[in-house]
Amino acid sequence: MSRTRTALLAAMALVAGASGTAVAAYPGDVGISAVPCTVDYKVQNDWGTGFTANVTITNNSAAKSSWSLKWSYAGNQKVTNGWNAKVSQSGTAVTALNESYNGTLATGGSTSFGFQGTYSGTNAIPTTFTLDGVTCNVDGGTDPTDPTDPTDPGTGSRVDNPYSGAKVYVNPEWSAKAAAETGGSRISNQPTGVWLDRIAAINGVNGGMSLRDHLDEALRQKGSGELVAQFVIYNLPGRDCSALASNGELGPTEIDKYKTQYIDPIAAIFADPKYASLRIVTTVEIDSLPNLVTNTGSRPTATPQCDVMKANGNYQKGVGYALNKLGDVPNVYNYVDAGHHGWLGWDDNFAPSAAIMKEAATTEGATVNDVHGFITNTANYSALKENNFSINDTVAGKSVRESKWVDWNRYTDELSYAQAFRNQLVSAGFNSNIGMLIDTSRNGWGGTARPTGPGATTSVDTYVDGGRYDRRIHVGNWCNQSGAGLGERPQASPAAGIDAYVWIKPPGESDGASSAIPNDEGKGFDRMCDPTYTGNPRNGNNMSGALANAPLSGHWFSAQFQQLMQNAYPPLS
Repeated sequence: MSRTRTALLAAMALVAGASGTAVAAYPGDVGISAVPCTVDYKVQNDWGTGFTANVTITNNSAAKSSWSLKWSYAGNQKVTNGWNAKVSQSGTAVTALNESYNGTLATGGSTSFGFQGTYSGTNAIPTTFTLDGVTCNVDGGTDPTDPTDPTDPGTGSRVDNPYSGAKVYVNPEWSAKAAAETGGSRISNQPTGVWLDRIAAINGVNGGMSLRDHLDEALRQKGSGELVAQFVIYNLPGRDCSALASNGELGPTEIDKYKTQYIDPIAAIFADPKYASLRIVTTVEIDSLPNLVTNTGSRPTATPQCDVMKANGNYQKGVGYALNKLGDVPNVYNYVDAGHHGWLGWDDNFAPSAAIMKEAATTEGATVNDVHGFITNTANYSALKENNFSINDTVAGKSVRESKWVDWNRYTDELSYAQAFRNQLVSAGFNSNIGMLIDTSRNGWGGTARPTGPGATTSVDTYVDGGRYDRRIHVGNWCNQSGAGLGERPQASPAAGIDAYVWIKPPGESDGASSAIPNDEGKGFDRMCDPTYTGNPRNGNNMSGALANAPLSGHWFSAQFQQLMQNAYPPLS
């Protein structure tokens, strides 16, 4: 995978070994001194008179609590605006200062920011950068191939961030349903994930589009530019052992069927040279791995089904096999599901979840090089950024962590969780340049119920509950949530460490039926989808907060779609 160490390969000093062979020096290599910092400066889009660029800083010296990056242009480039850094310019000299939320740079840590500029003539990449006054090495332009990476085809075909400079596939089946709804044409051109949630989905369900049909349509939409096509790999044996609504067709022991009848055919289609020009992004097996941490053993949230899956190891084997086979296709980018902050953000769950993901990514022939990144909040509702309170706030002598809503979690929203979990995953052994995706399809929480400022400081609970955008009854509620709205529209490189905001869960597709519905899709009835349900330990024994009259998971739910548009944030025009 070309993401691996790409920013470092061109940037590291070459040291002559005993045999006279030149070797690249990497941070952490024993006996080899790394350069103090590297800068990866990439022009994302250039239209002749203006451009956008993304800059990634990697700190190889002592940890920092703030940073200042400087460079000068050889031409007449002028920075007009920036994001994720305070970018200013005087003459040809540019200075980028950290924002309050991304000033910390650990040894070996990275952060990214972007900006837009204008120019005339040439738009040459700067040759010298200084981080806090110390000169860094620079890697500009396109990524080189990583010779240490066995999955890299040697052509540099994988890019650092597949979403950069690319359109994203619009599923015509979802688009037609959205456009048929009153007001739905406002979002029917948005890209969404295609869910391969059973073996039959490969060839098309009930006359619907097959995997090849989607890829052929993606080629048509691609034209002469770049295009990302997003697919959800979702059919593990004993799938989602704690949520009956999303149970799958394969039993707990049917790992061989998963490999030969599901993953192998998908991998073969992806590998067809016809589709080599597409950037294929996979979201690999949502929910299942985190269940092995939170819903097994002596925990009050444990289920017998999850204990079975932990004992037989088929979640790890299935994920590892999928990563191995799909990772062998040079233009496939695997992103593994990483839960969400309201699931894995507690101390007992955070590091163990990263460890079990590492275990899965190094079994059945897979390696960490088969993982391009991770995705959080898939098909969930956690707010992207809570602006009205911070995890560090104290009210009436109590920390926000003590509030009933936060309940000792270390994170209040998905952005802070995704950025922190990325660091944890790197610590667990994943490559340092992994990127994160956040599913923002249903986490906008706009409309009339959206708070405009902090809650009353009467108590820590009034403060948090009065100010939080996420209006769920409990952070553990996950099924067809009442009051939810569309979130940030899909976009590339929105924040440090985040490859993209995506709509992997297509808005308007149900999470599960609100009452039992016989079906041949392997989907059970989960009381968390029943609006009359009074809860269980996983949601603090609260009401489910689910909408009534919901169909089976994945089926179109018009009332939910209308609610999502009504409560969209940013609002729809």
